[in-house]
Amino acid sequence: MNKLLAAMLLALSVFITSPQLVYAQNTEGKAQIEKVIEDFRAAIVNKDQEGFLKLFLKEDITWAGTTTDASIARLYANRPQPAMKPPPKFFTMSPRKFINFIAEDKAKFDEKISNVRIDSDGDVAQVWFDYSLFNGEYKENWGKESWQMLRTDDGWKIAAVVWSNEVNPTPRPK
Repeated sequence: MNKLLAAMLLALSVFITSPQLVYAQNTEGKAQIEKVIEDFRAAIVNKDQEGFLKLFLKEDITWAGTTTDASIARLYANRPQPAMKPPPKFFTMSPRKFINFIAEDKAKFDEKISNVRIDSDGDVAQVWFDYSLFNGEYKENWGKESWQMLRTDDGWKIAAVVWSNEVNPTPRPK
C-alpha cells in the first residue's frame, strides 16, 4: 500500500511540475515571437527590406488576403462610375512585393498591431492579431492577421501569412 501511495505521489508531482516547465519554455518562446512581431512592424516603419525578408522561412510563403464583403460594397458604392469593377475578393502577393511597395512609396507607413494571441508548443506557433496599416495619418486598411511560425536554428520564422482586409472607402488626402 505504501508503494502504491508513493508511486501515486511521484506521478502526481511529475504531472504538477510538467505544466510549469512547459509554461517556462513557452514564456521564452512567446518573448521571441513577440520580438518577431515588433521587428515586422519596425521593418515597415523603417522601410527595411533586408530586415523584413529575414523574418520569413523562405521567400515564397503563402501571403494572401481577402477583402471583406462589407469593404467591397462600400468601395463599390463610392465609385464615381458604378460600372467600374470592384476590387478582388481574394488576392496574393509576396513578402518581397509588399516590402518593396512600402519602401518605394514616399509616404511614411506604420502597422499598428493589437490583441496579439500566440499559441505555441515551443516549435510551431499560431499568431493571431488585429492590425491597422497607416499611410501617414491615413488608415488605409485593417483587419485580422494570422501567421504560422516555425522555430528554426536561426530563431522563429514566419511560414505563412493570411489576413482579412477592410479598406478605407475615403480617398487618401493628397
